[in-house]
Amino acid sequence: MSDLDILSDEEREALNELLRVPTLAPLRALVVDDDPDSRELLAEILALHGIECTTASNASTAFELLMQDRGLGLLITDLRMFPATGLDLIRQLRESERAALPIIIISGDAAVQDAIEAMHLSVVDFLLKPIDANQLLQLVRRELGIS
Repeated sequence: MSDLDILSDEEREALNELLRVPTLAPLRALVVDDDPDSRELLAEILALHGIECTTASNASTAFELLMQDRGLGLLITDLRMFPATGLDLIRQLRESERAALPIIIISGDAAVQDAIEAMHLSVVDFLLKPIDANQLLQLVRRELGIS
């Protein structure tokens, strides 16, 4: 160590070790909708704007993916699905280890009571179809920490 160094050898080694830590991959969105056209359209909108996503056709598959893949940092779900609804999925998620996951609900057919229940389940937003793509992209970017 020379007289001009402000770091000790140990501090320099610790700093070098920190700089070698790999960066984490960006979080992805999970799009859930039982209508294949809606699901793929949402996924395509996100992909065209550089946002990676995974898709699921039902609540059960979505829940399994969320439990297995920590790279999924946002859930975008349709409200009306069968056999389990988007609200059923959200309730199940809120009781799991992924309870803090941000969620956006999308619906073409929603009652006021659905929106109230969704807000009680701490969803980020409740968007009505047809979706405003710019509004969706703004929400997704914010929730995934993408500038």
